[in-house]
Amino acid sequence: MSQTGRVTEVEARAVAEAAREAAWAKPSFAKDLYLGHLRLDLIHPAPRTPADKAVKGEDFLQRLRAYCETLDGQVIEREARIPDEYAKGFAALGAFGMKIPEEYGGLGLSMADYGRGLMLAASVHPSIGALLSAHQSIGVPEPVKMFGTEEQKREYLPRCARGAISAFLLTEPDVGSDPARLSMAAVPSEDGSYILDGVKLWTTNGVVAELLVVMARVPKSEGHRGGVTAFVVEANSPGVTVENRNAFMGLRGIENGVTRFHNVRVSAKNRLGEEGQGLKIALTTLNTGRLSIPAMCAGAGKWSLKVAREWSAEREQWGRPIARHAAIAHKIAFIAATSYALESILELSAEMADEGALDIRLEAAIAKLYASEKSWQMIDELVQIRGGRGYESAESLAARGERAVPVEQMMRDLRINRIFEGSTEIMHLFIAREAVDTHLQAAGALADVHADRATKAKAAAKASGFYARWLPRLVAGKGTRPSSFAEFGDLAPYLRFVERSSRKLARNTFYGMSRWQAKLEQRQGFLARVVDIGAELFAMTAACVRAERLRQDDPERGEAAYELAAAFCAQAQVRVRELFRRLWLNSDSDDDMLARRILEGRYTWLEDGVLHLYPDGPWIAHVNNGPTRKENLARRMI
Repeated sequence: MSQTGRVTEVEARAVAEAAREAAWAKPSFAKDLYLGHLRLDLIHPAPRTPADKAVKGEDFLQRLRAYCETLDGQVIEREARIPDEYAKGFAALGAFGMKIPEEYGGLGLSMADYGRGLMLAASVHPSIGALLSAHQSIGVPEPVKMFGTEEQKREYLPRCARGAISAFLLTEPDVGSDPARLSMAAVPSEDGSYILDGVKLWTTNGVVAELLVVMARVPKSEGHRGGVTAFVVEANSPGVTVENRNAFMGLRGIENGVTRFHNVRVSAKNRLGEEGQGLKIALTTLNTGRLSIPAMCAGAGKWSLKVAREWSAEREQWGRPIARHAAIAHKIAFIAATSYALESILELSAEMADEGALDIRLEAAIAKLYASEKSWQMIDELVQIRGGRGYESAESLAARGERAVPVEQMMRDLRINRIFEGSTEIMHLFIAREAVDTHLQAAGALADVHADRATKAKAAAKASGFYARWLPRLVAGKGTRPSSFAEFGDLAPYLRFVERSSRKLARNTFYGMSRWQAKLEQRQGFLARVVDIGAELFAMTAACVRAERLRQDDPERGEAAYELAAAFCAQAQVRVRELFRRLWLNSDSDDDMLARRILEGRYTWLEDGVLHLYPDGPWIAHVNNGPTRKENLARRMI
């Protein structure tokens, strides 16, 4: 039994469903893509940052580059800490206020320039990117900007812009992506304030934060609707203690900890939104906040490409540079094409976010999922290209006189992105839920085992009308006409492929719903492949749209972009076809059965023959509320 008490699957799903943003008030390119409609008109021509804002962004990026060139990422790696003077330098530049509007003391940069700023900072050391992005994308600035009162904005945003580092506290020792079991309490007191008690885990920036966004559960009572609620908390409030600074495989400079709250009094004016809105605030904040990880992943792709290109031209085997051998050349081609695609996805998603005309919750989620997975594959290929030197530390390389390229460090640092801000598995489920939302609205009650006969009959009539209109549209489209998308020249065949595949994906999703109905949600392998196909199609479209814009703006660079886009689309086509094949030809059922037998202990004999020398202890630490028994490790960088 968990420390927070047992929560049924139905209860957990109800909490998650209540927290999601149910309405689609604006069009969504990605949602239509999953429904079989390639709405190229929504993203082409791609939105552009206003000229004055672009100039301001470029000026900041030049100053940021000049400052970053003075820093040494290996200092962070050796000391497992970002030097305070580095943080002060970023604060002096205004880097902690890149996303904060100018009227509240920030720089008011576009989302695209914010992403470019994270690329630069993270290329010094990814821990710097984590510091800046956790502060601005999920820390105090974004939720206060979106949901705060005017009083809250004027109180907190200028502080954050000046460098008052902030953190976001949701996860608990026994609560990850299942918020129904959140145990941290915020009990209303007679004077109108709240008393917070509980422990938060993996509080990125929490060790050095001045301000915290804390999610806690308000008990339902007279005058209080209760539920998970968001609060802005001063980190130096009595009763707040940082008990641990956690250490990880990578991101050695990250200030991530365990924070205890004991009888912490928080004023009602520090509450964000209404009681019970906390999870919705968190999820809505992440819709654009998730673009910070794709930015740093795209930067890692650029970094990997330069290392791969220079090393592969220098290193010789069997009489010629290794880049001339097909086995290595194919890896370099993958890194280059994918790096171009990741930046294309980031650029398009960021500019859509800035324009505000589209609902980008799916695009941001796809960008996070796709970038974190593909950047991991790119760095894995780079380690292989570098061979033994890819596995050797930068310090060791320097000690014997070679260029200290920290490839193994980059691999360790990138790995967390497949877990941060929604693991790959959670992102698959999140995107799948949003992608099939139209189907659930049309026919959800048909698959609901709890719906009564009358409700099902009404849903059947509604579904019949929807599918009578929708299914015929999936038979033919622009992708079957050779003249379609002619303005994209050599890339037109790839967009026709995207259009045909979008309709094919929608048909296959419908087949899956027809076949499994209510059990579709348990077919996570099927749903993950559906999501991955859509992600590849989105990436192909973004790559083509960006190439055409570059061709119009800079013909010479545009020609090169066309080549990169074509190479990426050719690679993506292969992956899409394989994913379609594996929708129906896979070992999912066998794997499910095998996993159940493993958990039943049928194969424990297979574990014999090795030693487990780590200390015995609980898999999940038991946490009791109450006063701390540890030293407060909180500190300030600025």
